[in-house]
Amino acid sequence: MKRLIVIALILIAATAYITVKYFKNLNTSGMHAGNVMRTIPDNAAIVFEFTNEKSFYDIYTGNTLLNNLIGEEKISDLDTVRNVLFGNAALNTLFNGRNVFVSVQPSQSNKLELLLTVSAGKDIDLTEFDKLAKQQKTGMLITPLKIGDKHGYNIFFNSLKKRFYIINIDANIFAGSFSKELITQNANYKADREKQAFMLLPDQQNSNSLANLYINYEHLEPLFAQLFKNSNTDIFKPFRLLPALAALNLNFKNDAVMFSGYTNIQTHKPGTYLNVFANQQPVTNQLKELYPSTTAYALNLSVSDPIKFSADLSDFQIKAGLLSEKDALFAKIKTETGINLKQEFAQLLGSEFAVITTRYQEKIAVITVKNGSKLRPFMTNISGMITDDVGQFNYAKLPYFLLGDAFNAFRKPYFRIIDNYLILANSTKELDSYNDTYFNRKFLNKTEQYVKFDNLLAERSNVAFFIHFKNAQQILKYGLKDEFYFAYKNNSLSWKNFYGASYQLAATDKNFYTNFCLLQNMPDTTVNKNID
Repeated sequence: MKRLIVIALILIAATAYITVKYFKNLNTSGMHAGNVMRTIPDNAAIVFEFTNEKSFYDIYTGNTLLNNLIGEEKISDLDTVRNVLFGNAALNTLFNGRNVFVSVQPSQSNKLELLLTVSAGKDIDLTEFDKLAKQQKTGMLITPLKIGDKHGYNIFFNSLKKRFYIINIDANIFAGSFSKELITQNANYKADREKQAFMLLPDQQNSNSLANLYINYEHLEPLFAQLFKNSNTDIFKPFRLLPALAALNLNFKNDAVMFSGYTNIQTHKPGTYLNVFANQQPVTNQLKELYPSTTAYALNLSVSDPIKFSADLSDFQIKAGLLSEKDALFAKIKTETGINLKQEFAQLLGSEFAVITTRYQEKIAVITVKNGSKLRPFMTNISGMITDDVGQFNYAKLPYFLLGDAFNAFRKPYFRIIDNYLILANSTKELDSYNDTYFNRKFLNKTEQYVKFDNLLAERSNVAFFIHFKNAQQILKYGLKDEFYFAYKNNSLSWKNFYGASYQLAATDKNFYTNFCLLQNMPDTTVNKNID
């Protein structure tokens, strides 16, 4: 009996030891992730997390995917910090294997500035930097730095002819940036323990992930204002207004950047247009098959229950203070035409509707309906008909009130019905152009590259944004601030090396499962090769 008790005690002790060791290893990245991210100023829009270890860099050796994502200049800067500073023998053991957080912060400069945050080994001794400063031929000139009550170092990299500022934020947590503005902002930042600026991943998921992407959607707006001449650009606009946080995992693929994870809506904040779609079920996306070959970017919206969508949209518009304007419009239509348009349209609305912007900056709306023939009488009664097939709405803002914010560009649009699709445009020329595309099958899905790209996407979603970079180039040329477009167009490493990008939200438990995909351009096989 005593023997059994002894064996049992040994087994319990062994189990406890293994459990403690397991959770100690498991929690290393997860716990540090939470602690480190609380020190990052909460106005950051995007944070990219990866582990500073050889195995991560080896995966992308000879691959320009992440380099294109981050850009030529920033990659050069980050590589110098990694190899010259963190890679120095005096500091390597302190920062090797540690999680690095690269955040995009708003700044006053005409550049996108990055902030690096990393937790060093627990036994770090700040005098290691002082010792490093005394070494010869390190490629750096290191001098002490003090900002407020934070101590750090001013590091001049000989190869870059740039200064890098690094400060000790808290305990063993360090922050660094090439921007004096950002490092000063970080030094003076006081974290609000009650406020969640980013969504954290569960410890095990964080430990098993190759890299992670954290997004605060509301903070994308100032980021876009820094990038674009007109901060009100409609590119990705509905997402920039969404009160939500996302935590996405990197899924490795050698020719595409792919992230997936969850977007959680912050229910304590006022809802936006996209909140309405969280009440639906994911729908198989088919409308993208009708994108013209000239598509620059598009927003595809899908609902499993059109009647519920219409009701939820009305509730959202009421909360937005639009009730009197909306009621007045539909009452006027009822009086003048005898049609209860809101109810009739909801009954005939299909499961998908999209707004497409072409490379020529045409705006086309494609709306699926259950029966085009039944819809036609309602459309002709509320419109002035130009031909038997084409008319113009007599009432302003109808698409906006019937389908929501994404259709705000169509004030008094022209329309035509093709099969079971209601097509809207702001000119008859644009309608004719899409009519030609439809009947002559001039669709984007007829190209090999699009088919490859589409195969990477989730089959079902409720909200899906797509951009075709080559088709969008002229729009970006006139939309982006000059310095950003110059970098996009002329740098060897930039987003121009991607074919397209997609961002998909699929409703789940009143939140969204999220997929983000960037496909790299196919090699140009038309280039002549020298033959020996």
